[in-house]
Amino acid sequence: MTNPVVHPETPHVAVASACTVGEGALWDHRTGTVFWVDIKNPGIWRYHPETGEHSRIGAPERVGFVALTADPDVVVAGFKKGIARFDLRDGTVQPLVSPEPEQPGNRINDGDVGHDGALYFGTMDDEEEHPTGSFWRWDGKELAQFHKGFIVTNGPAISHDGQTLYATDTMGGTIYALDLDQGRVGEPRRFVQFEKGWGYPDGMAVDAEGYLWVCHWGGSRISRFAPDGSIERILPVPTAQVTKCAFGGPDLTTLYISTAAIGHDPHIDPMAGHLFVVETGIRGMKTNIFEG
Repeated sequence: MTNPVVHPETPHVAVASACTVGEGALWDHRTGTVFWVDIKNPGIWRYHPETGEHSRIGAPERVGFVALTADPDVVVAGFKKGIARFDLRDGTVQPLVSPEPEQPGNRINDGDVGHDGALYFGTMDDEEEHPTGSFWRWDGKELAQFHKGFIVTNGPAISHDGQTLYATDTMGGTIYALDLDQGRVGEPRRFVQFEKGWGYPDGMAVDAEGYLWVCHWGGSRISRFAPDGSIERILPVPTAQVTKCAFGGPDLTTLYISTAAIGHDPHIDPMAGHLFVVETGIRGMKTNIFEG
């Protein structure tokens, strides 16, 4: 569409978490719980909208995302040094795999579980200076790199039908689409190029209609992109650094949004770093569970 609509509802604060770099919004449909992380004040947050209860558990190092496992109290976490199982009850860490031991300046950033139960994730230069970041697939046994040469990676996100993987070069302002076939990842093709004034593409979510919702770091918005790469709608968010969104709620139509406060004056941007929520009227997809 050449004239995208503006979403009629404005997101409001669900949890005043004031995260330094809030990221990784994730919905667990089994427990009705939202997860998100704070990368640079390392911790994992949980929020139960039905009761209003929320909690935070400290993480041992920078953590970019969490993924669901068969045990609702145990997640797979993307820590700086590698992928590990993390027990939310007592903070026990079980290291699983380290993708880049030869790159000590890198850390894991964003990740997603595919329809195949495998983990797709990206690494980045922690100082955001050098193109040492890559994208990886790990099924619990085999670790495979499939796209490399980036300063900051975001995503991946898997399409509603499991046939397309979206991966983001944040500093380059580019979202790529790659064919996905039974765990085999195809060659990248440019899906969206961010325009000047949009900020930078950050975390993403796919809805049940196959549209891609992309958070704008520094752009105070989320855009819903059609499968052809055009913008269908714009969702303004009342803080600048919008990092990741996830569909949740009983009908999977509620969008939860993580944000970051780093570098922002709280008097100018008082809601930076909080978890936001908005109703969309559009159904999302259930979160896949890591099977490795």
